[in-house]
Amino acid sequence: MSIGFGLERLGLLTLKFPRTAAILVLAVTAMFLAQFPRLNIDGDLLRMYRGSGIEYEQYINLRETFGTFENDAYVLVTSDKLTEPAVLERLRELAFELELNEFAFGTLSPFSLRQPSEQEGQTVPAVPENMQTRAEVAAALTDLRENDPMMRNLVMADNRGLVMILFPNQEMIAEFGDDGMIASLRELVADYESPDYNIELTGPPVWTSELIKASLQDQFVFTVSGMILGFLTSFLVFRSFWGAFLATLTPLLSVLWVLGGVTLLFGSFTFLTNIVTALVMVIAFAESLYFCFYWMRLWNEGEDPYDAIRQTVERVSPACALTSITTVIAFGSLGITQSQAIQEFAASGALAVAIAYVALVTFLPLALRFAVRMGFKPKRSPSVAVTAMIPMAWSLAKKHAKIVLPVSIVFFLLLLIPHFSLRPDFSFRDFLPKGSEALETSSQIDEGVGGVAPIYISLRLEDGVADVTDKDFATIQLAHSIAEENFGKNKVISAASFTFYADSGFTRAQIFDAVGPFLKRRFITDDGTMAMVTAFTPTNTSSQEIQDIVIKLRADLAAAGIDSAQVAGFRVLSSFGSVKMIRSLQQGLTLAVVLAIILIGIAFRSWKMALISIIPNFLPILGTELYLWLSGQGLQITTVISLTIAFGIAVDDTIHFLAHYQRARQLGIDVKESVERTLNRVGPALVATTLILCAGNAVVIFSALPQVALFGTLTVLTLLFALLGDLFILPSILIGGAQWYQSIGRKKNDLA
Repeated sequence: MSIGFGLERLGLLTLKFPRTAAILVLAVTAMFLAQFPRLNIDGDLLRMYRGSGIEYEQYINLRETFGTFENDAYVLVTSDKLTEPAVLERLRELAFELELNEFAFGTLSPFSLRQPSEQEGQTVPAVPENMQTRAEVAAALTDLRENDPMMRNLVMADNRGLVMILFPNQEMIAEFGDDGMIASLRELVADYESPDYNIELTGPPVWTSELIKASLQDQFVFTVSGMILGFLTSFLVFRSFWGAFLATLTPLLSVLWVLGGVTLLFGSFTFLTNIVTALVMVIAFAESLYFCFYWMRLWNEGEDPYDAIRQTVERVSPACALTSITTVIAFGSLGITQSQAIQEFAASGALAVAIAYVALVTFLPLALRFAVRMGFKPKRSPSVAVTAMIPMAWSLAKKHAKIVLPVSIVFFLLLLIPHFSLRPDFSFRDFLPKGSEALETSSQIDEGVGGVAPIYISLRLEDGVADVTDKDFATIQLAHSIAEENFGKNKVISAASFTFYADSGFTRAQIFDAVGPFLKRRFITDDGTMAMVTAFTPTNTSSQEIQDIVIKLRADLAAAGIDSAQVAGFRVLSSFGSVKMIRSLQQGLTLAVVLAIILIGIAFRSWKMALISIIPNFLPILGTELYLWLSGQGLQITTVISLTIAFGIAVDDTIHFLAHYQRARQLGIDVKESVERTLNRVGPALVATTLILCAGNAVVIFSALPQVALFGTLTVLTLLFALLGDLFILPSILIGGAQWYQSIGRKKNDLA
């Protein structure tokens, strides 16, 4: 069995039955192209946390029981003239039309609020109608803000802004989507444009829309720019338009197959699986370039071009198969994380790598045969851009191998310090596009009123009475006061917020009637068995701060004897869930590295070969972690994913190097000459493939989504470190430890 575990036979079958293979390639392409009309991107951030544990389950239970403020659309109105009666009445008209909007299940605004009237069973508008002067308006708003808990979260303290909230009609959302609702709201807002005030939209639906638009833009830019950069890099390497064209065909086909395959498998892309397109493109480019590079070298050395294709399939495909397996393992290791989005990413990536290998060994040999028939001839020598580093690498290994080897080991051990020093970190802002207007609008709401990032405390009530008994109400009041101690005065709302009206002599039934049935359900369930206390936090509160607050809040509630309380919300879910996922991903990364090294030992039938590969394979990860440590960044979800996938790609160079080195040793060539031969023959291809990989991933750095941009940055760094390890450290390890390694690759009858 070869180091590719026999998977190269697929390429040999293609050469044996080229017409059948061509028909199958066309059929598969047609099947995946048929999925293109269904291509779409799902921006649901909950997909990231679905299945992540108890915080997710508590959040879903909370949402099903009460509904939350986290799917609502916010309308922020800012104006220096808000207290002018004419402006106020115009905004009252906007609030009325907002309530009548087809996407509105309900609304909450200063104009929709009502308060109990002194007349039995009557309510009056919280914001009085037909006020005549600015002073009258200012006095009314100030009084309401000081005494009405909802007004504190809807009107800014300086009377220069107010918030209107639309609770979406989920049936309409299911039919027309968030984009339909946002378009409807923008059309409504446009009718009310005025130099007297400014109106902006924000909230999770708007954030999701921005995320989807950024992801769609990324997918287009990644594919088009990646193909162009890949072609130009191939042109630089081969110094031939048609040579570059041949190297580009397989990546193009792989991308088409992956787009169709992921859509067929999952129905949509996410902002994570969106990266898979770029990854498969650069992986396919690297292997395609290496394949073409080897074929052209054999042809230039005098082999028949058709026979050179067969030899390339026989010699290169096994190593490509092994590299594909290690990359699949890297993707597969992500699947142990409890997250639907990450598991989909893992499955999509594994599928993409398999697709890229199949395209390489079926389509590319056919394309090369066709190119020969059409008269293609390669240049005699590769570009100096890919050969310039080789003499330096050989000189270092030949003269200083015994110094480089121990220095590499010491450096490797020192790099473990930042590896164990990095801690999980999470930022909600990094999920959204850079310069997000909706996020900036949310920040204005954060500064002016309660905030757009709520945290919820759900309470089980003992008596279960619709208008709440005194005993249950005392429990709500206690939880409310504990929440205010943790989040701040006037940053919490609940059924216990309406003390002003209660102190004025109104009963709880009258207060709840004034609030209305829809809003009451945000505080008390219809059967009176559950209550909810809502605290508002700024959108930019760090995950560590959220965790610290929640841990203290839970402890305070338990100490007060409220054992049934559950603290939940998307910010709680994302803060705790992300840290869990990061730690799980770290475990997956360790598993991927260990399995890859073991697999290398099995494939080469040598445990020493596995040990040799440890430093070159770990160096890329540890070097990138050093960059994170020095730059003061923690481990984010995308950070660990990028390290895992970049490792899976980077190990490819080590495998190709060792495969060629083993072949030279099996021919009876000594260690030094085998290393030199490998550097001269494989080195330029490794440089070329790294250029391709870095060029493709460099495109990702310019993503509007910070998490995706970070993925690109870290992947490029990891790949560069991998190249340095394979060209400057691996040869020195082989030569510096020659006495110990001399048996590697030699046939048993050649060993003394």
